[in-house]
Amino acid sequence: MRTIAEINDKINRCCAVVWTVEELKAKVAESSIAQVAKQVDVITTGTFEPMESSGAIINLGHTDPPIKIRRCWMDNVPVYSGFGAVDLYLGATQAMEAQDGEEVRDRGGGHVIADLIAGLPVQVKALGQVTDCYPRAAFETTITRETINQFYLFNPRNLYQNFIVGVNGGDRPLFTYLGPLQPRLNNAVYSNPGAISPLLNDPDLQLIGIGTKIFLGGGVGYVAWEGTQHFPLQKRLPNRTPVGPAATLALIGDAKQMSHRWVRGCYFKSYGPSLMLGVGIPLPVLNEEVIAHCAVQDKDLVAPIVDFSIPRRVRPTFGLVSYAQLKSGRITIDGKAVRTAPLASMFLSRQVAQELKQWIEEGKFTLTEPVAPIANDRAFLPQDRWTEF
Repeated sequence: MRTIAEINDKINRCCAVVWTVEELKAKVAESSIAQVAKQVDVITTGTFEPMESSGAIINLGHTDPPIKIRRCWMDNVPVYSGFGAVDLYLGATQAMEAQDGEEVRDRGGGHVIADLIAGLPVQVKALGQVTDCYPRAAFETTITRETINQFYLFNPRNLYQNFIVGVNGGDRPLFTYLGPLQPRLNNAVYSNPGAISPLLNDPDLQLIGIGTKIFLGGGVGYVAWEGTQHFPLQKRLPNRTPVGPAATLALIGDAKQMSHRWVRGCYFKSYGPSLMLGVGIPLPVLNEEVIAHCAVQDKDLVAPIVDFSIPRRVRPTFGLVSYAQLKSGRITIDGKAVRTAPLASMFLSRQVAQELKQWIEEGKFTLTEPVAPIANDRAFLPQDRWTEF
């Protein structure tokens, strides 16, 4: 029906028809896939949720005399320095080190990244390895995003295509990456926003590949590679959506362009710091199949209910539950009504899709052809497959 080049021509002339994925689903319910496919050029998706496998590459710029940084802290958060002399990687879940003998666990790398994006000053302390070409032994300064050379997010694993629902069948509270889980099945937490989530609307990643241009943290980003723990071979429903964690993406983007509204540090009680991140992906309507996949509803998507009270990699489950049930606020487990809550912000996820739609309608954001597909044959290799020594 269309090519990306033809869609981009319409975007440049500010006459492309762009709908959010929720608007698309409503149109299909009123009409038909074939009729809707003739009307719309681009569908925007979005999510705003914790993405802990994220971090920032930072290049400070050389000092005089120069330093080869081997240990570094930003606002007392350790930063990885094991590559270039003043190249650093600040991980979102890296916790702040103890100060005056007291642990500070409610602040970490995600907060420092968010502060830099917000334009706030950050304290840097660095220790160097003294060499003939790098004679400086230590360095302290204050930086902002304007006083450093490069500052970009490079996130090894974002945008899980589906995830799990966490519950706790034990007799004590558990503090997890999904937040607190109350004992005796007193709450259930899910992280994926369901039918508006980017990868659930392109289940086989036919539109998304390496080089796909995206909305990342309020700026422009790109799909860099498959994400870590990418598992496209997950079992799938007839509509091709997975029944649990499946595909993931590695993302990259210039943090100097980003907005604090869409990049926020967060903290999970008794677990650690992380990063809330807004990501949106535009889906070009190349054919009717695109519309058919994007018409999927929450009732057509399921996730496994996983019991965190069993301290194993493979935990028992209470079966599958639909996102329509999860979003109703209560599900039933073993005859018991259990309250549900999302980690993702549904409101801000919708706002991501809406803002990306506005960029495209105004001709500020065009689409890209992927330069290579995301691998569709990756198996998941746990370490317990190997012999222990």
